[in-house]
Amino acid sequence: MPCAPRRKSFSCRSILALGCCLFGLGFPEISQAEIFRVSPESLPLTEVLEKARDGDKIILSAGTYNGPILINQSITLQGESGAIIDGQAKGHAIEVLAPDTLISGLKIINSGQDLSRQDAGIFVSKSATGSRISNNHLQNNLIGVYLWGPSQAVVENNLIEGLQVLQVNDRGNGIQIWNSPGSVVEGNTVRYGRDGIFTTTSKKNIFRNNTFEQTRFAIHYMYTNDSEVSGNISQGNDVGFALMFSKNLTVRNNRSIHDREHGFALNYANQSLFEENQVQNGGVKCVFIYNSSKNSFRRNHFEGCEIGIHFTAGSERNSVTENAFIDNQHQVKYVGTRSLDWSENNRGNYWSDNPSFDLNGDGIADSVYRPNDVLDHVIWAYPSAKLLINSPALEILRWSQSQFPSLQPGGVYDSAPLMTPPEISALRISGPDGKPPATKAPLQ
Repeated sequence: MPCAPRRKSFSCRSILALGCCLFGLGFPEISQAEIFRVSPESLPLTEVLEKARDGDKIILSAGTYNGPILINQSITLQGESGAIIDGQAKGHAIEVLAPDTLISGLKIINSGQDLSRQDAGIFVSKSATGSRISNNHLQNNLIGVYLWGPSQAVVENNLIEGLQVLQVNDRGNGIQIWNSPGSVVEGNTVRYGRDGIFTTTSKKNIFRNNTFEQTRFAIHYMYTNDSEVSGNISQGNDVGFALMFSKNLTVRNNRSIHDREHGFALNYANQSLFEENQVQNGGVKCVFIYNSSKNSFRRNHFEGCEIGIHFTAGSERNSVTENAFIDNQHQVKYVGTRSLDWSENNRGNYWSDNPSFDLNGDGIADSVYRPNDVLDHVIWAYPSAKLLINSPALEILRWSQSQFPSLQPGGVYDSAPLMTPPEISALRISGPDGKPPATKAPLQ
């Protein structure tokens, strides 16, 4: 037992002696991170950034700091209330080249307006892996935040407002992403850009709990795979969620409210899950699916559109079950002659215009629902026939179809329609007035 204390004492003395020897041999001291407090009256911000080293923190007091500025070291650039970076319409207002950089609490305005150069309020280069853009207000920039290749970057809780003086197609995107695997975009509010988020040639991204207003597409996917889109709110845009040339997406708990054209638009989007999303008063089509296959639509809520869901151009092997189709002028438009049963394991979908009964009380209608019967084909071919929807002639057509199954055209049918709509969690997050809850405001 007495040996243990001696071993411990010897070890400590030895380590201390070794440390002293190394110091005497001229090993450099470990540098300490510094905190720089800067005001507009002190040194120019560009000079402070040139002196900064990895780990330093630069705090900007209220006032305007002229850009463009370049960040070459892994620092924290933080603004107190009223701190503004003005890009003076010259390229990127802030360009980040160093990894693990944090930009927070700033108002960033007036980038350049050259789309060919992709001018941005904050441009994060591919060398800036792990950088974080948090709680900023970006206004009047061509592109708000551009992630140009960094992996594991985060853009969170920012307010991004685009250039309203330009036509929509001449504006940049609120947040633009190219080849940034593992990056997360969360809790942002984006207004007035061309697209709220535009991503291309990327993978393993998460876009979560963002809000988009007055854009062309709220979220626009191109060649981006193995990613998640969840908890986002699109309100008053042309299209809510445009997912193109992408696969293996999880699209869950999103809301499209009063979007003018489509809630969801799929083009060559494959092998993806669409679950518990809501489209409310979605203009032309709640969902438009073009040449997209092997997708699963479950427990979604599609209400108040001209067309609930439109399948066309070879969209095959899609599963559509336990969804609610409510008060759409036409529940389904299917361009094709194949017969498709939209039910699985004796669970179909809820159709608000299904007049069927449930005599045994099992929650499943007693008869098959056909959204594309002969009557629908007549109305699609001759829209003026809507005026005769309750006429004796069309009633005879409807009766004849029910008595002679051979008259039924190919298309979508539901062999186990639900009597009540499934509960959707996206609806439970609504406020008492039916509108989405207020989003958290950024710091600036």
